[in-house]
Amino acid sequence: MEVIKRISSKLHYPNPVVTIGNFDGVHLGHQKVFLKVAEKAAEINGTPIAVTFAPHPVRVLAPERGLKMITTLEEKRELIARMGIEVLICITFDKAFSHMTPDDFIRDVLVEKIGAHWAIVGHSYSFGKGKKGTTAMLRIRGKKYGFKVSVVRYAQLHGEKVSSSRVRSALSRGRVCEAACMLGRAYHIEGTVVKGAGRGGPLLHTPTANLSTSHELIPREGVYAVRVSMKGRPLPSGNGSETKRIWPPFSLHPSPGTEVFDGVANIGRNPTFPDGVMNYEVHIFGFNRNIVGERLRLHFIDRIRDEKKFSGIPELQEHIRRDIATAGTILDRKKNVPLFL
Repeated sequence: MEVIKRISSKLHYPNPVVTIGNFDGVHLGHQKVFLKVAEKAAEINGTPIAVTFAPHPVRVLAPERGLKMITTLEEKRELIARMGIEVLICITFDKAFSHMTPDDFIRDVLVEKIGAHWAIVGHSYSFGKGKKGTTAMLRIRGKKYGFKVSVVRYAQLHGEKVSSSRVRSALSRGRVCEAACMLGRAYHIEGTVVKGAGRGGPLLHTPTANLSTSHELIPREGVYAVRVSMKGRPLPSGNGSETKRIWPPFSLHPSPGTEVFDGVANIGRNPTFPDGVMNYEVHIFGFNRNIVGERLRLHFIDRIRDEKKFSGIPELQEHIRRDIATAGTILDRKKNVPLFL
């Protein structure tokens, strides 16, 4: 995929088929639009193009809301590329750009800079200053400037519209299964393995990998059944026989060299211990290699329970054993949850 961060002059792509949006999360509604763009571009020998914005407009216009992103910009780029989009135009959204009227956006960006042949947007799409631009306006201006417009109906889950805000809400409540249904894949966070407090192996007899992550949207504190993916060289277990490798049949195009393992993760402050530090840690089943410094993705398959303060080490150990057993049962049952690998 070609990424364009600044349009200084008119682009020259054959028959551009364009969609516009923030696309945070690249959920099922977004995917419907991208697939339609790719299909139409193939039909007319055109170029499938997506226009997005960074930072998210809400962060510029209403920073007090503290909006957390579902995906990083790099993840969004990769996910959009997997939907068949060949060009991603990432426009810097600032106060000056926010004053651009819908008419100016259509004329200056869609027509004069991109040369849109076809515009495809979601059912409730709005744009321009004050979000006054509508799909009806887009159709009218399309007739004026000579480009066609298609509107894609939004995706639904349980009779309600799939949206980025709904995904954020589900994750904030720990409802990772609901989020996965809207995303079309398990929600994940990615980070680097760092040295932790050292309690997992010596004290609790359950070694864990502690993750340092820049992901903003973390599921609600608690214990989760997860899958853990690692890219790069193969990572063997301690004796080479006990590690359980899983390759979900519906994973999203895993790249060569990626391995996936079962595990159980804890997000929280470990209330049984007094330090109160926020931790993201995972116990990978049958895996005991030192992977400090490696990059991991935790894919959240299901929630097991809330975080809890225990009376002491024995009670905590017993609950850890139960959590591992419960996670194993869940992961055996949910082998077909797609993963972003």
